[in-house]
Amino acid sequence: MPRAGLTPDRITTAAADLADEVGFENVSLSALARHFGVKDASLYSHVKNLQDLRTRVALLAGGEMIDRIAVAVAGHAGKDALAAFAGAYRAYALQYPGRYAATQIRLYQSLVADSPALRRTAEITYGMLRAYGLEEPDLTDAVRLLRATFHGYCALESTGGFGHSRALQASWDKAIDALHITLEHWPREEHTEDD
Repeated sequence: MPRAGLTPDRITTAAADLADEVGFENVSLSALARHFGVKDASLYSHVKNLQDLRTRVALLAGGEMIDRIAVAVAGHAGKDALAAFAGAYRAYALQYPGRYAATQIRLYQSLVADSPALRRTAEITYGMLRAYGLEEPDLTDAVRLLRATFHGYCALESTGGFGHSRALQASWDKAIDALHITLEHWPREEHTEDD
């Protein structure tokens, strides 16, 4: 019988909180069981295994992150939307490092299709980029560029990887300026009659 008070959502939230404290890779079912004062087996009534738990944390964090981004970009377009999107992304990554790490794991495609949060992430991201006049396959290429830039910057910043005395915010702002210029002058995919 499931322990009273334990639910999949409560366990997932506790795992996300633990990830922010000790790192996503250090979250375990044993640590969560200790947190709730139960035996490991009690958690298996609510989550299948560690992979299931990590997936749940990834989906939770992805939903939280896109909610913040959506609020930030509302009413903005072009460079203002890009800057708002990037700022909300960076703020979440730095404030919730364990949750953010969870958003970087590879998820099964069937889960992505079934997740309202991940569909919303695609809608907001692609919507922002369509304002630059991009269409496929350029949209996907641009999404990959933004993700690589934002993730790389946040990963380096969170580990103290930038040693120069220049203010991190100044460099971040320049990166957003450069991305905006790149998006405005995107090298379009040339289509031939054979395509």
